[in-house]
Parts: sequence; C-alpha cells; structure tokens
Amino acid sequence: MSKKPPKYQRVVVKLSGEALREPGSGDNISPQIVQNLAVQLRDVCKLGIEVAVVIGGGNIWRGLSASHRGMERTTADYMGMLATVINGLALQAGLEAVGVTTRVMTAIEMHEVAEPFIRRRAMRHLESGHVVIFVAGTGNPFFSTDTAAALRASEIDADVILKATKVDGIYDSDPKKNPKAKRFDRITYSDALARRLQVMDSTAFSLCMDNRIPIIVFDMMNKDNIKNAVLGKKVGTLVTSED
Repeated sequence: MSKKPPKYQRVVVKLSGEALREPGSGDNISPQIVQNLAVQLRDVCKLGIEVAVVIGGGNIWRGLSASHRGMERTTADYMGMLATVINGLALQAGLEAVGVTTRVMTAIEMHEVAEPFIRRRAMRHLESGHVVIFVAGTGNPFFSTDTAAALRASEIDADVILKATKVDGIYDSDPKKNPKAKRFDRITYSDALARRLQVMDSTAFSLCMDNRIPIIVFDMMNKDNIKNAVLGKKVGTLVTSED
C-alpha cells in the first residue's frame, strides 16, 4: 500500500529565538536543542519537502524590550536583527552536522557570513533540496520576525507557515492561567481577529490572511510534530480562511 503523500510541498517553519534556549539554563543557545531541531528538519526534508526557516533573536536580544527601557527603537531593532543571524548560523551548523545542505540568507548584507536575500535565488535553493534559513527579519526596524515569516512565505509561494511554540495550539484564553481554557483544532482568520487571539502580530497576520497562507501553531517540543504537520495529520491549531 502506497504511503500518503505530504499535504504541503513548500513550508516556512517559524522558530522563536527562545526556542533555542534550554529552560533553566544560562546558555542563550542550547547545542542539544539545536541538534534536536536539525534532526526534525532533516526528517521533513527526507519526505521531499522544501523547507525554509525564519528564526527570531529573543534569546539574545529583544529590540522592543530594550526600547521600553530607554534605548532608541531603531538601533535596538537592528541589534535584534543581528541576534537572528547568530541563531541562524547556529541552526545551519546543526543542520549541516546531520547532513543537510543549508543556506543562510540575510535581509542585511554581510557577505562573509550569509547570502543576501534574493527571491529567485532562494527559490532555486529550495528546489535543489537545500534548507534556507532567513535571518535579519525584514531588514527594517519596527517589524517582527513573525512579519518576516509571513513576508518570506508570501514571496516564495509557501504552502503553509508552521509556527513552533511552547504550547500545543491556540486557546481561547491563557492555559497557564485558566485550566478550563479551550484549545481550537481549527479557527478562521476572522474569528482569530475577532477574539483577539495572539496568533502573530497584526501585520504578519494580515499578510497571511491577504495571501491565504494557512498557519499551523503547534508544540515544538514533540519531536514528530513538524513531520506530522506536513503530512496533514492533526497537530496543534490550523488557522485558515472560511472556505
């Protein structure tokens, strides 16, 4: 009996910088977590899926938080973009250690460490079976890496954004504060907006809604979740259009 083909062929995996930090550890980047993520992504690539990754930098620096403490916002945001480059290089090293050819593409040019983001080149890399890691956000201050994920997904014609988080989906209230919080298996963009659910920031969410890019929010700590999501299995919460 033939195996069911993957539901998605080109995906953008959105990782927060905090995803690379081991809870309770003083290290900003956990080699073990990087290795575990690399193995998960390698297994997805083996299915023939084209994989792009957008990674945050919050484990090292948060521009918005720094601006609230008095730093000029634009400078703080550029520092945050550089933090994403550090994380991207760490993930690249982890992926290549498990045999996955990887390209880091940056929105801020730094030729010695990463390629500049060029849409057609990124798509050729994906078609060649390389994992592409997008770093430095959008290259502009005042935009989050959620927005970068939505923008890059739109530019490369991705089928879905897989948003890896520390919870197993989207709830109607904070499950840490409300033990009776309800988790959604599926929710529409309009419902998520009406309920003011924190799926992504408003700019990112609008891009996904306008370009009809579904979002799957899931728990990254389950090592099979990324693979299960691309196979179309029920994982986390699916955010999609009404039809």
